[in-house]
Amino acid sequence: MQRVIELLITQWRATFEILLLAAIIYYFLLLFRGTRGAAVFTGFVIALLVVTGLTRIFELDVMNWILSRVLAFLAIGVLIIFQPELRRALAQLGSQPLFSSSQQRGELISVLVETARALSQKHFGGLIAIEREIGFRGLTETGVAIDAKASTELLTTIFHTNTPLHDGGVVLRGDRVVAAGCVFPLTQQGGLSTQLGMRHRAAIGLSEETDAIILVVSEETGQIGVARRGHLLQDFDANTLRTFLANTLAPPARTGNWFVDRVRKLVAMLMTARSGSTAVQSAESVPHDHKDTNG
Repeated sequence: MQRVIELLITQWRATFEILLLAAIIYYFLLLFRGTRGAAVFTGFVIALLVVTGLTRIFELDVMNWILSRVLAFLAIGVLIIFQPELRRALAQLGSQPLFSSSQQRGELISVLVETARALSQKHFGGLIAIEREIGFRGLTETGVAIDAKASTELLTTIFHTNTPLHDGGVVLRGDRVVAAGCVFPLTQQGGLSTQLGMRHRAAIGLSEETDAIILVVSEETGQIGVARRGHLLQDFDANTLRTFLANTLAPPARTGNWFVDRVRKLVAMLMTARSGSTAVQSAESVPHDHKDTNG
């Protein structure tokens, strides 16, 4: 054991590089976990390992030469294929969670509950998707960009029958309306009730592909429903909807973002130290013979 410790001390640079590389790979895997790019990434790694193993086993010199040249361009391919996931990773390094405080989350829940109640009473159809970990970049491009703070007045106006955007879905990111009039994917489930219209099928379809929570209001019956994880829950009133949203929108325990937290704290410490040194320099540059005008 002592020899291992001595080896680590003498080779501290290599040990640090290994730990840093392991942390980066670990965070990279956490980034893809539960996303739509996870299957693509897994298939990409398996195909690369299989081809590399076959060329080494059968000593295919030509294939080895081609792989050694192609690997240099794989980095560009990774940037193109996994662009959404990489963008999300960079955003996580510098941004806060979707709901930075319980107050912000509570305000959004109140807006959603009041909107659902207003739409239900007026028998206006509504379809609202609340984005969580998996982004809606492709879906928001099918609608009209809004980028406004969510409010009951704004959402009920969007779903008014006389507005051009009332037939599509609304995407919420945090407490902001990102886009309206978006086209959501329809579910392919069989055996669904014939009373479920296109809004309900779109809500179920989006919940099958993402981890979003989709609020849907029936135009015919005024019934309030919520789609989550491929299932549609119905017969909500204001109280039960508020309780459901409070439980599902609560921030989960952050068990895999320690790397991001450490980087963010390090950057904050460096910025604090720099601002402190700048303040000291500014104070030292002030002339000491300045007289008080009140004296």
